[in-house]
Amino acid sequence: MNIQIRKPVETDSFQVELDPDVSIGTAKVFAIYGKGGIGKSTTSSNLSVAFSKLGKRVLQIGCDPKHDSTFTLTKRLAPTVIDALESVKFHSEELRVEDFVVEGYNGVMCVEAGGPPAGTGCGGYVVGQTVKLLKEHHLLDDSDVVIFDVLGDVVCGGFASPLQHAGRALIVTANDFDSIFAMNRIVAAIRAKSKNYEVRLGGVIANRSAGTNEIDRYNDAVGLKRVAHFPDLDVIRRSRLKKSTLFEMEPSPELEAVQAEYLRLAQELWDGYEPLDATPMKDRDLFEFLGFD
Repeated sequence: MNIQIRKPVETDSFQVELDPDVSIGTAKVFAIYGKGGIGKSTTSSNLSVAFSKLGKRVLQIGCDPKHDSTFTLTKRLAPTVIDALESVKFHSEELRVEDFVVEGYNGVMCVEAGGPPAGTGCGGYVVGQTVKLLKEHHLLDDSDVVIFDVLGDVVCGGFASPLQHAGRALIVTANDFDSIFAMNRIVAAIRAKSKNYEVRLGGVIANRSAGTNEIDRYNDAVGLKRVAHFPDLDVIRRSRLKKSTLFEMEPSPELEAVQAEYLRLAQELWDGYEPLDATPMKDRDLFEFLGFD
């Protein structure tokens, strides 16, 4: 099931409709969620490269209207699906693959869904149209791995749409109150979607944190598992400034350790493991639980 564009003639507002006929196919599909600014795009892009280093054909789909998910892969802000559609007055049959797909580092195929102007409708509606376009052009059939990099901690119908396609949802979090609070709400959204779709929780990626004690404490309490840990290193920050993935940066022992962690995570995700059946806390209970010293 998918989301399809409907642009009313009279209102200039973008709405959401479900299309039951569109599915991704045989690729392994991962949706990356987490609090805004937590490093989802950095994580997604480097995980995409790690999969490509394992010899997989990878497609990364940025689902943020800022359309900056893939810039370290492409070295630029890629054209968006919504821009491409508007250029042909929403006659999608007139689009070519190169109008909305850019090849990035190590062959990773990059797509930015984009979004409508502020105040004109649901920001997540175009994700479904993006999947439809990719399906029509057989790009999904030619992919081994699809990664959705999803906006912030938004769990409304529009931005929850990648959960309708994903097999596993991964949550990126730091070892702090706000990040874990956002993670708890995402767990609730994924649990709700799993009642009707195949998506299941795949685990937690600790990011930008020296320690993971509070993440691990929360995971133990609700039934989650930490599947990777990327510390707060200056080389990671510099990679964004240089518009580069971590696999293109000048080698160093700490960088090689991070690269190895990405490769390990990619292999583990490819091999597959049992999904997690986590039960989120009520907001008030979590507020008391996260009583940091």
